[in-house]
Amino acid sequence: MKRKLTAIILTALFMVSLVGCEKNEAVESDSLNNKETVELLLWGAEEDKELLEEMIYSFKREYQGEADFNITFAVQGESGCKDALLDNLEEGADVFTFADDQLSALAAAGALEPVEDAEAVKQYNIPAAAEAAIVRNTVYAYPLTSDNGYFLYYNKRYFSEEDVAKLDSILETAASEGKLFSMDWSSAWYVYSFFGNTGMEIGLNDDGITNYCTWNRKEGDIKGIDVARAMMNIAKSPAFSNRNDTEFLEGVQDGTVIAGVSGVWNAVAIQQVWGDYTGATKLPTYTCGDSQIQMASFSGCKLVGVNSYSKYYEWACKLAEWITNEKNQKLRFSMRGQGPSNIKAASSIEVQQSPAISALLEQSEFSQLQRIGGKFWDPVAAFAGNIASENVAEEDLQKQLDKMVEGVTAR
Repeated sequence: MKRKLTAIILTALFMVSLVGCEKNEAVESDSLNNKETVELLLWGAEEDKELLEEMIYSFKREYQGEADFNITFAVQGESGCKDALLDNLEEGADVFTFADDQLSALAAAGALEPVEDAEAVKQYNIPAAAEAAIVRNTVYAYPLTSDNGYFLYYNKRYFSEEDVAKLDSILETAASEGKLFSMDWSSAWYVYSFFGNTGMEIGLNDDGITNYCTWNRKEGDIKGIDVARAMMNIAKSPAFSNRNDTEFLEGVQDGTVIAGVSGVWNAVAIQQVWGDYTGATKLPTYTCGDSQIQMASFSGCKLVGVNSYSKYYEWACKLAEWITNEKNQKLRFSMRGQGPSNIKAASSIEVQQSPAISALLEQSEFSQLQRIGGKFWDPVAAFAGNIASENVAEEDLQKQLDKMVEGVTAR
């Protein structure tokens, strides 16, 4: 009787235990099936579509046990990102790539929050790229590239390294060969090259909108008119050609252009034409009065921002960090040829062996972050366009400089 009773009790306990296990398994199953669904919208350049979709895939695989992800990529040009986002912040992308000169406006509009791990941004990125992500000592974005600048491409069939050190010798060699040196004077971005290392200044006022500019300076070792005259002399060379980027590449391809100023975005296309004769280096010096002035450049970076209105803000931050980490910056260089901002990625053998990236890094010593207001572009382009046409307007050069500065500094 006791044995039967014991057996009944043990059976009952086993059944209770079994039911308990089933309940626990059901709870665990429900927990697994009820993972948070994270929906994110990522904006990027059309050229980056394949690259960013690969990064989305690897991100989802990395965090697959923590949430169910629905991440959508949409094309949005980096140059117009600010306007598209500010048009409707709450409906805009959770994560987006943009040019660093839009950072101040995005931060001021409340589109960006300070990056939580700001020290990591400063520690792991090239100083200039980290600086590009900062507004008034606060980090607001994640550096993505450090290659938005320009330098000199040249065909080694015609030039030695000594030849390309001075613009005078570049023009002389090109003229003797019946060929051309190309530079875009219709863009104020490139025209900065002549004024940047002269002691004259251009930049943003404290309001973050208007500019200050001293390019018409009438005293000092180098005056505004000295630069204007130097540009006039360059324009008079039969080898000088005022061409935009597209026209420059067309000249490379048809053999008329053997040297020119451009950026890394043309590296692959130029390499396809010039092959082993592709040369790239810092910008040359140019003759200004009795001096040789090192040509300067504007520099810039691409950044990744996180919309402060994102419903899944923490996950959006993780995605931004993922896109900009060392591994994915190396992948970006491999697939798109873009220069990394991450120090370790930038110091890799593959990057260091790129002529274009090496030239950009060499030029970085003479570059300045582009921090200028919108009224800079048209007056400078108008001034340089007239000089490129050998002053067809026949206006006094000082008056042209004064008119340009008046337009640049207009409020």
